[in-house]
Amino acid sequence: MNSSNDLSILKDFSIDAVKKDKDFVGRFEEGVGSLKSLFFEIYGRNESTHAFFSDLLKTVVSAYKNRDQDLKKRDLDKLKQGHWFLSNDLAAMSLYVDRFCGSISEMEKKLSYFDQLGVNFLHLMPLFKSPPGESDGGYAVSDFRKVDERFGTLEELLSLRKKMHKNGMHLMLDIVLNHTSHRHEWAEKAKAGDKFYQDYFYMYENRWIPNEYELAMPEIFPESSPGNFTWSEECQKWVMTVFHNYQWDLNYRNPHVLREMLDTIFFYANLGVDLLRIDAPAFIWKETGTTCQNLPQAHAILRLIKQAVQIASPGMALLGEAIVAPAKIMEYFGTGENAGKECDFAYNATQMALQWDMLATGETQVMLNAQSIIQQKPFGTSWISYTRCHDDIGLGYDDYMIAQAGKDPYRHRTFLKDYFSGKFPDSPARGALFSSNPKTGDARISGTLASLCGLEKAIWEKDDTQVASAIQKILMMQAHSVFLGGLPMLYYGDELGYTNDYSYEKDPAKSYDNRWMHRPIIDWVKAENRNEEGSIENRVFTGTQKLLQIRKSLPAIGDYKNITWLYPHNIHVAAYLRSLEDQKFYCVFNFKNEASYLTWYAFKEQGVIPKKFKDHWTGQEFEVGRDDEYLILEPFGFRILEVIESY
Repeated sequence: MNSSNDLSILKDFSIDAVKKDKDFVGRFEEGVGSLKSLFFEIYGRNESTHAFFSDLLKTVVSAYKNRDQDLKKRDLDKLKQGHWFLSNDLAAMSLYVDRFCGSISEMEKKLSYFDQLGVNFLHLMPLFKSPPGESDGGYAVSDFRKVDERFGTLEELLSLRKKMHKNGMHLMLDIVLNHTSHRHEWAEKAKAGDKFYQDYFYMYENRWIPNEYELAMPEIFPESSPGNFTWSEECQKWVMTVFHNYQWDLNYRNPHVLREMLDTIFFYANLGVDLLRIDAPAFIWKETGTTCQNLPQAHAILRLIKQAVQIASPGMALLGEAIVAPAKIMEYFGTGENAGKECDFAYNATQMALQWDMLATGETQVMLNAQSIIQQKPFGTSWISYTRCHDDIGLGYDDYMIAQAGKDPYRHRTFLKDYFSGKFPDSPARGALFSSNPKTGDARISGTLASLCGLEKAIWEKDDTQVASAIQKILMMQAHSVFLGGLPMLYYGDELGYTNDYSYEKDPAKSYDNRWMHRPIIDWVKAENRNEEGSIENRVFTGTQKLLQIRKSLPAIGDYKNITWLYPHNIHVAAYLRSLEDQKFYCVFNFKNEASYLTWYAFKEQGVIPKKFKDHWTGQEFEVGRDDEYLILEPFGFRILEVIESY
């Protein structure tokens, strides 16, 4: 197919290139060549792939044609802003709708709660239909276009989105590209013997090819779901199931699958989604002899999706949920000539885990050793910055980062696991190990922010001093993420100091997965305590509220590749400089459970020498001292220091 044939598709859809649709036509003409190159890079050039590409283009144009006018206007407004999602004015929360408030219709009534807190960006955890008892928290989708009855209806979701947009809020939803539920229509047809749909999955009559895959593929859930293939009695074949045996991996070698899933992406775009979270993108292409993660074809598919979205629905940004090694995470933004052309967002999972490393050890060297990689993020892309999420905490940073700090990697990771599971002597943390692998010694950590910071233990022991210390740690950890750069993503319940919920142990559908301990059901009567001065809920809520207020008042906190880490004059203190034009802020955090002293000279190594600071956290103003004097930070204390006078 030549370029003129590509453009002729526009006529088939009655696109008005002169007036109404001229912006779209401009984007189409600019992007179609890249779209075509990516498609043929993945699938090669032959008569059939040309036909497949024509169908894919029709999907892109149809998505634009069916897009509501208000969303098209929102697209243009965002394009005029440039990289709209880099703004310091955005603050997000991730939550399970049913566990937060019961239903989508109830969410509309809770929008004032988010306004009170200062949150204007909501990530609603998976809402689409998944089988009870085999849902994987909603990530085993049996219908990508039907809201699960447990949450409400598609019409209610659309109503909520419209009200959110009217209130100046943004919506984030998930799409699971790697797999479907084995109860999905495609899987059911495959089970019934339909060869067309069997080709949507990796299916084999014997173990010959599965065994070839297994030689290099790791196990994701070795305890609950060992291996990567499951025998299907219905179709008498082995099916690739990388995550759970009820989640069938989609086969993107089949271009029908790519077109179907791209059409689904546009379904979410046309619901009005502002940020689409692509679950597990590292797994979407499989090759024998590899780990089947982070392969070049997976990146090409993501770039193709990004280009297609940029043409049809440019107001929707993309988040790649790639929880992989630090250097591999950077690849999901695009590298080399493709830098910034893949995902707009990635989770800053490395920094998240390193915060917990600092909290346990009271030392910052391992974290600083990772910054040379993290700082390579391309301009115009952004992080999701967070202390907790619905998932476990993986210690996924590299061994050399630990070794460079003079520590033995194996012993260091063992200490962290013992510390956060409460096994280490005098540890205040109350967490649990998740997905322990006896073969490798690997394990991840479950637990709420509050419980891992010691609040659960302090409440149990009725120790007011330790309660205060735990709250201080909670707010320090949140402050570190809120001001670091990127979109800060609070996790529901953390703003109220929720501790672990152990009721999951009595639910057969959840008891095998201790991550449910940090997925609480919100008690809205108890949540009213946030308005009762001096209560734990009030102290955590108002502290979090204040952090977000400060963030929104400081344009330099926008993610404009404008962060510089300070040289570690004190091993216990992490500090970074955020600057934009004439604004300069030093964010300083003491990870030690004792007072720490930071020489004033640390603030004089970044060009401009500050004379006077304003601390936005305490409201105090003070002079910068001599080089032989110190800023004193209380245990787990932090400062947000704006330079208001300099030499």
